[in-house]
Parts: sequence; structure tokens; C-alpha cells
Amino acid sequence: MENATLIPLQYALDTFYLLICGAMVMWMAAGFAMLESGLVRAKNTAEILTKNIVLYALASLLYLLIGYQLMYGGEAGGAIPSLGFLIGDEHAVAAVAAGGDDAPGYSKRADFFFQVVFTATCMSIVSGAVAERMKLWAFLAFAVVMCGVIYPVEGYWTWGGGFLKESGFKDFAGSGIVHLAGATAALAGVILLGARKGKYGSQGQINAIPGANLPLATLGTLILWFGWFGFNGGSQLKITSIEDANAVANVFANTNLAAAGGLLAALVVARILFGKADLTMILNGALAGLVSITAEPSTPTAVQAVLVGAVGGVLVVFSILMLDKLRIDDPVGAISVHGTGGIWGLLAVPLTNSGASFSAQLMGAACIFAWVFVASLIVWGVIKLIMGLRVSEEDEYEGVDIVECGMEAYPEFTRK
Repeated sequence: MENATLIPLQYALDTFYLLICGAMVMWMAAGFAMLESGLVRAKNTAEILTKNIVLYALASLLYLLIGYQLMYGGEAGGAIPSLGFLIGDEHAVAAVAAGGDDAPGYSKRADFFFQVVFTATCMSIVSGAVAERMKLWAFLAFAVVMCGVIYPVEGYWTWGGGFLKESGFKDFAGSGIVHLAGATAALAGVILLGARKGKYGSQGQINAIPGANLPLATLGTLILWFGWFGFNGGSQLKITSIEDANAVANVFANTNLAAAGGLLAALVVARILFGKADLTMILNGALAGLVSITAEPSTPTAVQAVLVGAVGGVLVVFSILMLDKLRIDDPVGAISVHGTGGIWGLLAVPLTNSGASFSAQLMGAACIFAWVFVASLIVWGVIKLIMGLRVSEEDEYEGVDIVECGMEAYPEFTRK
């Protein structure tokens, strides 16, 4: 009788934990919106906010209609997921009460909600990289395909039990599956889109284009930092056993320490390179530390977590500088934060997890990059042919707020 009572209670508590963590990850949508709107110019703020809130709604619906079944409906060890629609029936009460190894650990609806906010996070990475010059409807058209097909397919390869999982590839909360994928899709779009007018000079000079609101960007970073506890902590999926509770506590602590390590490392590198404490590099350093620890936050010690984050913080500064030299214009540094940080995070897993191998991690990173880049390049290319990707030069000069949204975020400051 005691066991029959305990199993439903564990089911309820683990379901509640997953829902709360999912809600924390959903709040990361606000973080991305604030970060990106702070790092773009005032005349492009309303449009970037529109992108972020609309993409969340699109991600929710597309993942419901097709993405969830693509990601979790395939056979173990496969490369091509099964096509299916909607979530499916909820777990029966009898199955929960019975207990045993086959008993479900939490509600299927909770799992869907937790997974859908990851989908939105992946797409949010793209919005900042293509900011200030992409057509709103071109971006939203890509979001439909990214959330409905591209992301769920590569997610199935690992989290859905596909061939990468069978090969030993490990990605605890998504350094590769979420962050590298989002950065790769963004890179493909930026390559076809081109740089903002005035960003690069004819003589090879790189011109800084400051954002409009650094307090807002800092707030966005802190919101993302907070949401990451749900992102990584929720990926343990359960909390009702002593082992799971201790693992969650370790994940929370390591996530925080990696962010701190990344932030301070970026601060030091910026001071050495520029002679100043560059706030934008500091913010991206914290985020790179968070991305880096996401692949494996449960096995490092506290010191190891700091070091993983610190390496991410160093790498992101040099990555941002390198992309500028390659004339790849990313207004918010999203490709460097989530791409470079994501790759490093995947490669760092074997350093603390004896069950992982560098070969499997390299193969996983390569497969995710190859699939997402090629698929995204095709989708972006088709959209470019049908409706075009970029606003006109005149519209870019005036700002996409008026052109795409018919309003300004700061009308009293931006009127001519």
C-alpha cells in the first residue's frame, strides 16, 4: 500500500518539477528579447521584439503539429524519424499506480511543454544574428521550417534515441542540439543575407555599430542566466530520488559557476586586448560559459565547471573578432556564443564524463552542423528566391521598425 501511494506522488512531483523548469526556460524568451533589443539600434527595436514573441508562438504550434512526434516518435538507432502529429494520449492512471520499471516518470504533456521551450530557444538564437536587415516575414517563414522539421530531426538523433545516441554521443541539455544548431542556422542565413550597410569599409576596416540600450542587454543576460537553471536543471528530468536531487543541485551550482567563469574570463581578455572592460564582451562571456557547461553540467566538479565556462568566455571574444575579420556580421554575437561555445561544450564532455569519447562528440557536432547548415541554406535560399531576405537599402537606413511594424519602440527619441 505504501509503494502504491509513493509512485503517484513521485509522478506528481517530477511532473511539477519539469513544468516549473519549463516555465523558467520559457522566461528565456524574455531574456533573448531584451538582450537583442538592447544590442540593436533604436530604429530596429520593435521589429526584433516582434520576431522574438512571434517565434515563440510559432515554435509552440509547429512543435505540437509535427515537431514533437518527429523528435520522439522514431525507432531506436535510426537516422530518419517517423512522421507523426500531435502529442498523443496521456499516461493512464493505472500505469502510474502500478509502478515498476515500465511506469511513466512524469506527464507526457509536461515533457512536451519542456521540449517546446527548447525549440523556441534554438530559434531565438537566429533572430539576433540576422537583425537590422532581414525581412520579418522571411524570418518567420524560416522559423516554421526550423521549429517544425530541422531542429526536431537532429534532436531525434540523440534525445529521441537515434543513431547519435547509439554511437555514444552525449549532450545533457543541448550545447549541440539546441545551441550549435541555432548558431548554424543563423550562420547560413547571415552568409546569404550579407552584412549591414556601413559595418565593413572598402579598405577592410570594421566599423562598430553600438546597440541602443546596454541596460536592457544586461537585464536580458541576467534573465537568460536565471532561465538556464531550468534549462540545465530540468534536463535531469526527475528530482524525487536522493540521487536525482543531488544531481540537480550539482547541475544548478555548476551552471552558475560556469557563467561566472565565462564572464570573468571575457572581462580579462577584453581588458588585455582593448584596454577597457567591454560590457558587450562581458555579457557574451557569461552566455558562452552557460552554453559551454550545457553539454554536461552534472559530472564536473565546481572547479572544473568554472574552467569549462572560462574557456568558453575566452573563445567567444576571439570568435567574435574572427567573424568580423571574415566579414560575417552578427549584431549580437549569437553565432560565436552559441556556435563556438556549443562546440567547445561538446568537446569538453569527455574531460569530466568517463562514459563519453572525443570521437563520438566530434561526430555528433559534425552531424548536427552538416544537417542544420545544409538544410538551412536550402530553406534560406528558397525564401530568398520567393520573397527575398533583405529589406531595401532605404528601408534599412530608415529602420525596419516603421517598414515592418509600422511603429517605433522609442518614438520620442527617433523622430527625424
